Amino acid sequence: MCRIAGFASLENVTQREEVLSSMLNAVVHGGPDDFGTYFDEKVAIGHRRLAIIDLSPAGHQPMFLDDDLIISYNGEIYNYQELKAELSAVGIIFKTHSDTEVILQSYRHWGTKAFDRFEGIFAFALYDKRSSKLLLVRDHVGVKPLYYHIKDRVLVFGSEVRVFHQFNKNWRGDEKWKILFLAFGSIPHPYTTLENVYQLDAGAFMEINIDDFSHEVHFYSHSGRETANISSGNELSDVKDALIATIKKNLIADAPLGVFLSGGIDSSLITLLADEFKQGIKTLSINFDEATFDESPYQKQVVAKAKNVVHTSYRINEQIFWEDLPDIWRAMDQPTIDGVNSYFVSRCAHSEGLKAVLSGLGADEIFGGYASFKRVKWIRRIRKLPFKRTIAKLLKYWRSAYGRLTFLTIAGPIGDYLFLRGIHTPDVIAKILAIPEHKVWSALKEVKVGIPDKLDDRAYVSALESRIYMTNQLLKDTDCMSMWHALEARVPFLDIRLIRLMESIPVKKRYNEKVPKYLLTTCIPGLLPRDIIYRKKNGFTFPISVWLKNKPEYVRDLIDINVASQGIIDGFEKGDDHWSRCWSLAVLKQFK
Repeated sequence: MCRIAGFASLENVTQREEVLSSMLNAVVHGGPDDFGTYFDEKVAIGHRRLAIIDLSPAGHQPMFLDDDLIISYNGEIYNYQELKAELSAVGIIFKTHSDTEVILQSYRHWGTKAFDRFEGIFAFALYDKRSSKLLLVRDHVGVKPLYYHIKDRVLVFGSEVRVFHQFNKNWRGDEKWKILFLAFGSIPHPYTTLENVYQLDAGAFMEINIDDFSHEVHFYSHSGRETANISSGNELSDVKDALIATIKKNLIADAPLGVFLSGGIDSSLITLLADEFKQGIKTLSINFDEATFDESPYQKQVVAKAKNVVHTSYRINEQIFWEDLPDIWRAMDQPTIDGVNSYFVSRCAHSEGLKAVLSGLGADEIFGGYASFKRVKWIRRIRKLPFKRTIAKLLKYWRSAYGRLTFLTIAGPIGDYLFLRGIHTPDVIAKILAIPEHKVWSALKEVKVGIPDKLDDRAYVSALESRIYMTNQLLKDTDCMSMWHALEARVPFLDIRLIRLMESIPVKKRYNEKVPKYLLTTCIPGLLPRDIIYRKKNGFTFPISVWLKNKPEYVRDLIDINVASQGIIDGFEKGDDHWSRCWSLAVLKQFK
């Protein structure tokens, strides 16, 4: 797990070594173990290393193969040993024990068809000097970030948006990002805070011809394309086998590795399965003085049932939150209303000497853990109502949540998602930013997400939550905050084989309204304590609302006060507005 950065240009970039060095220094937190650079007359490629597989100097990057393939790679290929064996069987000789060399040899042998063979979390830049092409490649689900700019015969890329500020100190901001952030609570794919800086699509690679900077994006991963015959018809057995296989893969590491244990279904299942396959694995939990947020009783049940785990519980209180807030701001690469929880659990894992952790992220989206799976049937009914915007404006004076009805005037998935999870409505955003409301609507309608129209309601919500909420907020926040603490976050529930298996199971067999996350919780009978399966869903939440209310003077210092923001603060203090609306204004100020 590492950080990558680089650029290519047909024009002369002055002080190229200093520019690339500045880009790499901006992300040193994500790769403190080593660094390397490569230059030729057109291309500059850099790498910061966090050594997890093959800790020796042989894993140094950028890595070369035959002096004409150069790679800078961030991530883990969990099936690299199987691929290595397959390539070795046809006479290919390996010089290292790293998965990085496996990528190079796989590309040499299979070309771009190799990418779909990789099982893991990855983003890399691969320079093929023979064909004069630079490839930017991102994993199937988009776990690892990869940002790029390509315009006017200049390419810039990196693992974080902050590297672009080092390439050009005066990089202009995107004119729509504030609107998008205030609506979504994060910035939706592919946009960023910077003009013409975008995220590469998940399951895709960009191929750039370095001779003339012509470029194309290709998708190597086609969701569902091989699912027809994956399920055997015994869904519980299939899911059990897939879960065990993905946990085993995610435990591969040459550096210390642990598990985040919140006490919910997902992290508890990972803990108990990991305990079966790895002796003395470390588990980490965070608890609070506020009893409502305390999950320690559930954590203790899991630890008691495990055979060999070494458990540590940390207590985060209000004082620690306010003391660490300046560093939380620094850690945020892109604005988000989330991420505080990931920041603290990653900080605790780092203090335990861990370099990699397993997280339960993705299970809610894949197995149906959110309330939205039950609410979706109402969306299509409400969409049939006339005059939604007028109704919304009338109702919001009674209860602000009903104002989100107005989002349903946006056709398709974006309107549905914002109805479910939107933060501020367009009229409020316009007042906060002091812009005409039609500009807000225009920006929101430009956001697109590829979700098939004809899906069962629950399959539709799974896609909606996965491709918007998980992709734009959860994955970005987890990667950003974990790497700020030199920590790799692994997400076994997002294993591509497990995802394709779930896609192949008929929807009516995937979900059961009477049993939470039915396939996940019942595929291994007796593994999870019943109290954990049927507990009320809380998610991994911090008592930020309490801490903000306890320090109103701090909150006002964090926010640019105008009539609109004052109304939001007042509403929060009275209990009429959710804390995230107030918090979003504090985040907004940090990125202005």
